[in-house]
Amino acid sequence: MSLKQGIVRAGRNRDRPVKSMYRPGQILTLDSNDGWWLEEQRSMAMSTDKAMKISTVNRCVEVLSTSMAVLPIYIMEEATKERKKEHRLGNILWHQPNEAMTMFDYARLMMNNEVLRGNGYAWIFRDRLTGYPKELIPLPPDYVTIRTDYMGHLWYVFNHPVTGQLFSLRPEDVLHYKAYTTDGIEGISILKRASMTLDTSMAAQKYENSTWHSGGQPSGILTTDSDLGDTVRVEQEDGTWKTMDPKEQLRQSWEKLHRGADNAMRIAVLDLGLKYQPISMTNSDAQFVESNEIRVADICRFFGVPLHLAYAGKQSYASNEQNGIEFVRYTLLGYETQWGQEDTRKLLLPDIDAGLRIKRELKVFLRGDTAAQAQWYRTLREIGAYSVDDILALEDMPKVPGGGTRYASWNYGPLELFEKLSVIRALGGKMDEEEAKE
Repeated sequence: MSLKQGIVRAGRNRDRPVKSMYRPGQILTLDSNDGWWLEEQRSMAMSTDKAMKISTVNRCVEVLSTSMAVLPIYIMEEATKERKKEHRLGNILWHQPNEAMTMFDYARLMMNNEVLRGNGYAWIFRDRLTGYPKELIPLPPDYVTIRTDYMGHLWYVFNHPVTGQLFSLRPEDVLHYKAYTTDGIEGISILKRASMTLDTSMAAQKYENSTWHSGGQPSGILTTDSDLGDTVRVEQEDGTWKTMDPKEQLRQSWEKLHRGADNAMRIAVLDLGLKYQPISMTNSDAQFVESNEIRVADICRFFGVPLHLAYAGKQSYASNEQNGIEFVRYTLLGYETQWGQEDTRKLLLPDIDAGLRIKRELKVFLRGDTAAQAQWYRTLREIGAYSVDDILALEDMPKVPGGGTRYASWNYGPLELFEKLSVIRALGGKMDEEEAKE
């Protein structure tokens, strides 16, 4: 089923559509006097296309979206902590959420929308007979609006980007991943919250580009004691004549000869008593390197990404390892918790009371080097927390015969015989007749 077909199906047999005064990117509420009205129009300080041209923003978005996309998804029984190896949601969670995407592409797109636009939306296409989810269709955030009806219930209104038709979707049929929010209903884009920092970074980037485009000397003064006159007629390339100010003609002639990286360091030949006086500072005087590091750090703070993941800073290996752990704890854990709760609440319908939870495995980012990982596995196996098969599963390796047995610290005996082995050790290795018979 294509995205277009899915959106059309989503609009069938729904509540009446909203009136045509709706425009994408607006919050709709219901007024008792004059019907639907526009409460507030969302504004974005910087478009996503412009923001992604800033290298630090591009890298931070790539780190966050890829990190969430690679997390393994599993369904766990909350009471026993047992993972379900087979479940009806396995196809869309572990294989293909829709006909056009893999789970990696889907998760990365949803994370991009949440980070850059403040909200990630996906329509849950359900089986009409069972109500079980069959596909997850991402919705463009710019065409989704949240409204409330007279009873105070939330509805997601989707404006089809091709046909312009409006469809009302129930909240339980829409996965909604929110960025930072002030009302708990809609997220606020990082681009909006970091608008001042991003504008400064973009302006600095443009200035630096202009500096190199101008040959390293962006400005100066041409002076002469002669009178250049009022206006002159200049022949254009197409053969026409144009009246120009002589100062503007002189400026264009100078820039044509000396502007740009290809014309840098060319020898200038001046006549008519012209003198050139540069007035700009060099990049060294302006301390571009230091200011650029400050801008990178500011952007990374908004996204919650460590400097070393943005290829910046001068941290050591040990500090980078600790920063990576903090990135998992204080950035990814928040996203994983939000996504897990949203998925559990809506994808497990109508079996929400079965005690199951949808979670993502964060341990893939907490593995150290090979020696540290081996020591960690050895310690957990010696205390009986992991079996050989548990360790092999974490390494994506098959089970081995007898690998499911767990051992305790008393000479690494089976865990279920730990009490007996403790008694035997206390008795000096002797057992009474009843113990021996057992």
